[in-house]
Amino acid sequence: MTTDQVRIGTEWLVKGGVRPTRQRVALASMLVGDGQDRHVTAESLYADVQDHGDSVSLATVYNTLRAFCDAGIMQEITVDGSKSYFDTNISDHPHFFWEDERALTDAPADQLKILSLPDAPEGAEISKVDVVIRLRRK
Repeated sequence: MTTDQVRIGTEWLVKGGVRPTRQRVALASMLVGDGQDRHVTAESLYADVQDHGDSVSLATVYNTLRAFCDAGIMQEITVDGSKSYFDTNISDHPHFFWEDERALTDAPADQLKILSLPDAPEGAEISKVDVVIRLRRK
């Protein structure tokens, strides 16, 4: 990892109010160090960190991704009710889920039009709408 990637990762953590420990900086640098948004699973991020020679347990990756979400610097997208993907782009936007590759990518938000939603049950309010469009190759 370059010093620029480490700097960008550290700044991202500090901006989000997350204390930049060695392990958090390593993960943050992998996630945002090149300035690109990422969709990762805990397992894929763990593999990337291992490939770069950093020593971080899978449990630490899970806990750190949760801390990043709690701090509001990442969002979690659940597919199939159990598989979690983590997105560094925290704006409201839809996603494509590529079933064949089990990969999540951004879908063009400007092409999505939700004209109405069902009323929330009494005593509840809609807090967020997640749109995941499932795709498979022809």
